[in-house]
Amino acid sequence: QVQLVESGGGLVQPGGSLRLSCAASRSILSIDAMGWYRQAPGKERELVAVINNGGTTNYADSVKGRFTISRDNAKNTVYLHMNSLQPEDTAVYYCNAKIIVYLKTRYYWGQGTQVTISS
Repeated sequence: QVQLVESGGGLVQPGGSLRLSCAASRSILSIDAMGWYRQAPGKERELVAVINNGGTTNYADSVKGRFTISRDNAKNTVYLHMNSLQPEDTAVYYCNAKIIVYLKTRYYWGQGTQVTISS
């Protein structure tokens, strides 16, 4: 089991930047993959970016070249660096942890952090 706490959301003007943080309650080296998802009003939750414990990353097409996911193993924290933000990036952003134990996959979620892009 793991608890996840997100931080770093806020209100930013179009073209601006934000960095989201997700602090885990256990070593992220023991977590198979961590990712960021987002959910805008009236829309389904969607994958934004994911990084596995080998460091391999994957991004949604809509954020490629603008967002970067990274991890600090010493701090048990995963980051989402967001640049060139646009109004369509407005959403609640959730941190996710995927843990595989005895061939069973479990997913854990943070409480979410609001990101609003507006002038």
